[in-house]
Amino acid sequence: MQHEQLSELGQQLRVDSVRASAAAGSGHPTSSMSAADLMAVLMGNHLRYDFEQPDHPGNDHLIFSKGHASPLLYSLFKAAGAISDEEFLTFRKRGSRLEGHPTPRLPWVDVATGSLGQGLPFGVGIALSAKKLDHVPSRVWVLCGDSEMAEGSMWEAFEHAGYERLDNLTAIIDVNRLGQRGPTRHEWDLDAYARRVRAFDWHTIEIDGHDIAAIDRAYGEAASTVGRPTAIIARTLKGRGVASVENREGMHGKPLKNAEEAIAELGGVRNMAVPVLGPPAVAPTRPASEGPLSLPRFNIGDTVPTRDAFGEAVAAVGTARGDVVALDGEVGDSTRLEYFHKEHPERYFEFFIAEQQMVAAAVGMQARGWNPYVATFAAFYTRAYDFVRMASISRADLNLVGSHAGVAIGEDGPSQMGLEDLAALRAVHGSTVLYPCDANQTAQLIAAMAEESGIRYLRTTRGGTPVIYPPSERFPIGGSKLIRATEHDQVTLVGAGVTVHEAIEAADRLAQDGIAARVIDLYSVKPVDTVTLRAAADVTGRLITVEDHHPEGGLGDAVQSAFADGGTAPRMVRLGVRIMPASATPAEQLSEAGIDAEAIATAARELIGKAPI
Repeated sequence: MQHEQLSELGQQLRVDSVRASAAAGSGHPTSSMSAADLMAVLMGNHLRYDFEQPDHPGNDHLIFSKGHASPLLYSLFKAAGAISDEEFLTFRKRGSRLEGHPTPRLPWVDVATGSLGQGLPFGVGIALSAKKLDHVPSRVWVLCGDSEMAEGSMWEAFEHAGYERLDNLTAIIDVNRLGQRGPTRHEWDLDAYARRVRAFDWHTIEIDGHDIAAIDRAYGEAASTVGRPTAIIARTLKGRGVASVENREGMHGKPLKNAEEAIAELGGVRNMAVPVLGPPAVAPTRPASEGPLSLPRFNIGDTVPTRDAFGEAVAAVGTARGDVVALDGEVGDSTRLEYFHKEHPERYFEFFIAEQQMVAAAVGMQARGWNPYVATFAAFYTRAYDFVRMASISRADLNLVGSHAGVAIGEDGPSQMGLEDLAALRAVHGSTVLYPCDANQTAQLIAAMAEESGIRYLRTTRGGTPVIYPPSERFPIGGSKLIRATEHDQVTLVGAGVTVHEAIEAADRLAQDGIAARVIDLYSVKPVDTVTLRAAADVTGRLITVEDHHPEGGLGDAVQSAFADGGTAPRMVRLGVRIMPASATPAEQLSEAGIDAEAIATAARELIGKAPI
């Protein structure tokens, strides 16, 4: 498109951003208006995209990291003919696909954004997929706000993109000087941003973000830069084109007071249609499956850490499925993800100690059709929790594995102990949470996760645990295993992971006292096996949960939820880690926390001394 046309398109995008926000009575028109020229030139002359085929492998990818500028994004979709003006004006209304911040409810949106600092890390994952997995010439364009440049996750993304030499990635930084409550840290000091970004091996271009010719040249330069990603750092005016709001504080996140006057000042409503460039014809390469799934097999009675079983199983799944990729946070030797690396190095990605970027990259990769397994210590997912939360909003399909969970890790102490992970992942919308107790169970569940949807989390154990199930045993998600049961049971012991073995030993001790105890292995913490738990409660009337986790939100709460909307609630005791642990051996840790066999048996004797409900 000619520069005069692009200038008109920029004005159209501003007008439409004002119109959408006015119709909604809310939104962020001024943040959209600052970047309108940047997006007009991108859409008109550089973005290669087929809106009728959003899954076309040659499509470029446009991510609004500043997701609050959604009026601008939807204005682009309208200009491309992807949505009608009628739908456009449903912005932020009930039932509309045009939500306040973009989500993949729209087929042209790869990932949900709006929690600032996430779009560029997602873009790194998509760019990695294009360059190193699919081997296609797609480019990834990420519109960033200057306020979010304060987020540490942005700098994890800059560092990793530079390290991986992602020359198919361009960050467009809209430096409009004003944040939500006042000026940004560096205001219009473009060089302050450029110096920092260049330090991470990026090519930088500083421009006037309202100079159409300069914007056009910058995009061309970015596309021709080889061996380095490019950051276009653009000086813009927030609220550009409307005197009452242009470069004025206090206008963030508010529709314009007089939309009709603003539209007139911008030159009126326009209805330009943009002939978007089509994508190149490409055929992405996907590794073929090498044969049927052949999971590792472990002998009953052997002592095997479930993290070892995970490593062997995920390597086997990677052999059977060419779409599986693995992402590590520099702990693959501990999580055992290194087994995958040895078998499939071309599908293994090291993110070092950058958990936010690691999870974000997995979200980006799954958006391109890959099936990621992400592994780190359970405790370290807390750093990336907002990315997990946003992944569920993206309708992402992710496999997360957390090792070194609970006090059972022993001497490393509380900083390394995941004691909140079950609660955190249970709280994620649509998530699956699994906690296997032995090696064969772990292998089966790792394979099952690849077939599930949503956020799937599996917790593994550092130390060895006895193998109690044969390799042929099956473990449906949402199920449990009744390890011991009679019609005369007086109490039910419910454990998962390491506490299953403590519960079995406790049942042996109680049997010596003439007390029959039912033992349930609740390996599926979410969804929980309501049927088995209610049946046990009906028989015994007494139930003890025991978990290597803080009592808030973990196994005990999952079990209690089984009785929230039906069934006869039993008299219940919940054992969990209520202390602040310190360094000690694993056995000492379990004893000190009151979740070992002796503590379980003692709690059972005390509970039986009381009348059941």
